[in-house]
Order: sequence, then C-alpha cells, then structure tokens
Amino acid sequence: MDIFFDIRIVILAVVGLLVAGVIVWKLFSGRKESPDLFEDMEGHEFEYFCADLLKQKGFVDVEVTRGSGDYGIDILAEKEGVTYAIQCKRYVTPVGVKAVQEAYAGRDYYDRMVGAVMTNQYFTTPAVEAAKKLKILLWDGGYIESMMEEH
Repeated sequence: MDIFFDIRIVILAVVGLLVAGVIVWKLFSGRKESPDLFEDMEGHEFEYFCADLLKQKGFVDVEVTRGSGDYGIDILAEKEGVTYAIQCKRYVTPVGVKAVQEAYAGRDYYDRMVGAVMTNQYFTTPAVEAAKKLKILLWDGGYIESMMEEH
C-alpha cells in the first residue's frame, strides 16, 4: 500500500504543477508589456490615446494640440482646478532630457500650472533628475498601464 500512496502523491504533485503552469500561462500570455501595447501606433495616435485615457481619469477640457508649433506640448487638460501641459512620447527607447525641457517650456508658454511627460517607455536618469529640478511630472509606461487597469 505504501508504494501506491507514494505514486498518488507524485501524480497529484505533477498534476498540481501542470495546473499552476496553465494558470500562470493564461495570466501572462495575453498581457503585453506597455511598450508593445503601443507598437503599432503613430505618434499622433498615441497622443489621442493619452487624451482619451486622461478623460477617463477625470481630466476635463482635454485638448490635443495642433502638432506643429505646439511648443512641445501635445495635450492641454485640467483636473480639479489644476491645469496641465502634457508632452507625449511614444518611443521604443527610454525618454531623455529633451522631452522634459519641452514640457517645461510648453508649461510656461501655455500658462499652465503643471507640466508632464507621458510615455509608453521609461525615463533616463538625467531626465528624472531634470524633471525633479524643473518640477515636471513623469508618467511612464508602468503608470499608463496602471491607469488603464484602474478603468
């Protein structure tokens, strides 16, 4: 009887591992990392996607700027009385200092309270340091993904 008991335990363990493997595969096979979610979008499409996401998150008066001559700002918006100037970057590599500088300049040009850079990627260390100094918000791919999951 002891050998049958040992075989049953082994079989149950193997079945348990298979079931756990299937569950993990189902959870993660359909989920894409944030850069891949936007891989087929053009820059302007990404701007409209971000604008729609901001609206879903309670931003009002959300406006995508005209593109050229926008002083680096892609979206103007407001939330709870705070006005925002937002630079959007759909990149395949981490976003650098230039985007932070554009958000900083555009925030002042449009006379907004807050400047932000919104990207599907992440930010370089110099970009993060510049943003702290210039008081620019950085919304990276992980942040966008969490905004999408909340909705």
